[in-house]
Amino acid sequence: MPVAPPSPTLAIDVHDLVKRYGPRTVVDGFSLAVEQGRICGFLGPNGSGKTTTLRMICGLLTPDGGSGTCLGHDLVRDREAIKRQTGYMTQKFGLYEDLTIRENLEFVGRVYGLDRLKQRVDQSLERLGLTTRQSQLAGALSGGWKQRLALAACVLHEPKLLLLDEPTAGVDPKARRAFWDEIHAYAASGITVLVSTHYMDEAERCHEIAYIAYGELMARGTAADIVRQSNLSAFIATGPGADRLAVKLRDAPGVSAAAAFGATLHVCGPDRAALERAIAPYRVDPNIVWLEAEPTLEDIFIHLMGQAHDNAPGA
Repeated sequence: MPVAPPSPTLAIDVHDLVKRYGPRTVVDGFSLAVEQGRICGFLGPNGSGKTTTLRMICGLLTPDGGSGTCLGHDLVRDREAIKRQTGYMTQKFGLYEDLTIRENLEFVGRVYGLDRLKQRVDQSLERLGLTTRQSQLAGALSGGWKQRLALAACVLHEPKLLLLDEPTAGVDPKARRAFWDEIHAYAASGITVLVSTHYMDEAERCHEIAYIAYGELMARGTAADIVRQSNLSAFIATGPGADRLAVKLRDAPGVSAAAAFGATLHVCGPDRAALERAIAPYRVDPNIVWLEAEPTLEDIFIHLMGQAHDNAPGA
């Protein structure tokens, strides 16, 4: 008899999480399951509850409702155990700018009470290409090198879960690519990664995506799943003046997004017939070629944002 493959281990399994601040519900009934060694991208507009959700999952915040486990530990009762096995990289650089790279890592290691501290620091410096810069002050580093230092500090205690909150904001494309190569290497070693980002190319590098808008989970799955499930239709127009049609089509009935990309126009909507009626007047121009296309993640997220209700007081 063939042996069934082992069932995947869930690193994160949370249900109906709720977090309130006064009259505002920042996270409302959020549920998520992530397998060990997977990279899950968190996307959504600013103020949508991504950071709050990350902090509840890693034990920094206590949920007002809901339950679940993280790394096999109860989300409420075992918060300290979860925190000890988690590396959390915040949006803002949080290390000491008047200490060197090595001094920062040694300080972090002493906070965690790590053994073999020199060996661990040496290995971390080597892995992230920081060895030759270890005597530089953290405050003198560029954004990309600060990012590497912050990641080195996050993984120094060999966590099982990494939470990265918009880790590459303001970092150049080459540094971002190197960073993501490291993230995939950590995931391959069994570390689970949750990362919030506004970059669509980074979202596509995640194994799966969770789109959050104002406290609610609105889409979940791989990039291909989300595109397939969106039920959006899209067209691309090329030719002289095609890009200038974006302004005319943006608010047309049946159009959820119209954007110029160089000299090309990309337009999409949830109702194919309505979308075709919107672009029909412009298809008579023989100089502009219209082709049906697959919606992009950006198209889908702009569409979802249009459906979401801002839960800020007075919105």
